[in-house]
Amino acid sequence: MNRVRDFRFTQLLNFNSQSKTATLLGTIGDDKAILTVEKLPFEVTDEAYLKQFASPDIFPEIKQLENNDVYHWNLATLAQDVETRPGVKINLIYPASETHIQKYSQQQTRMVVETPELYKQVTWPYIETQLGGRIQWVQNILYHGKEAEDVIYRKEDSFVLLPDMKWDRKNANSMYLVAISLRNLEGQGESGTPITSIRDLNSSHIEWLKELREDIYKVVKDKYNVDRSFLRVFVHYQPSYYHLHVHVVHINNEGLGSSQLVGKAILLNDVIDDLGFLGEKGYSQKTLTYTLGENHKLWAAIKAHEGA
Repeated sequence: MNRVRDFRFTQLLNFNSQSKTATLLGTIGDDKAILTVEKLPFEVTDEAYLKQFASPDIFPEIKQLENNDVYHWNLATLAQDVETRPGVKINLIYPASETHIQKYSQQQTRMVVETPELYKQVTWPYIETQLGGRIQWVQNILYHGKEAEDVIYRKEDSFVLLPDMKWDRKNANSMYLVAISLRNLEGQGESGTPITSIRDLNSSHIEWLKELREDIYKVVKDKYNVDRSFLRVFVHYQPSYYHLHVHVVHINNEGLGSSQLVGKAILLNDVIDDLGFLGEKGYSQKTLTYTLGENHKLWAAIKAHEGA
């Protein structure tokens, strides 16, 4: 059931002029909801789409702002069609929890230097609170057939590949896929202990990660005809949820803001290379520096620990 039309605006949570997104807080019935509206890029790789600009009907209204010699500046409306020329992509979170609201609200970012000791004393206890029911939606995808129609590729005991909700699934230049790990630290399947983040990785995972990387390259080439040299493949630390997943983004996709910056994204190639040096203890022995929003509950836990 599509609930977007039931959304009632309350306030602006955040906006980004670079990615052309606005995140709105509102309600649907008695529950809070978050609506993210994103203006879509032009389908420059679709010849049929571009040919529509040959028709004067593509601009229903035009207002001239100024002209000077050969230069003319105008405002216009653009004819749209939800199948061939959609204007925006809409993501809805409903019902939205306070954690969702804090995450999507505009906030100051801080740098965190996380030693192995800080991870053990503060970060891991926080991660434990984010497991179980908090990531049930991931388990639903991996083991219960949710979003099955969206799954691009599945390799047992390795990963599932599917489109990220941020991609409109039309423009290859804005491609955004996510590979969710099926590999466990202990046990098999849903009852096993999943890999939560790169902190759980060590040299024993190198060959698996190499195979995962090559599988991703092959699947994307076969399905979308996009060469590996156009792909930015990375993990996040801290991740948005604690079940290891790999981001696969077209290099021309520049609308993801800070999620691709140093302090957030770590290239998978670098992870594999690091593990060769880190050995059996892996990332558990490494100091990691990353960015964290002030609204993040982990930031509050770190500040409380530092003040203790």
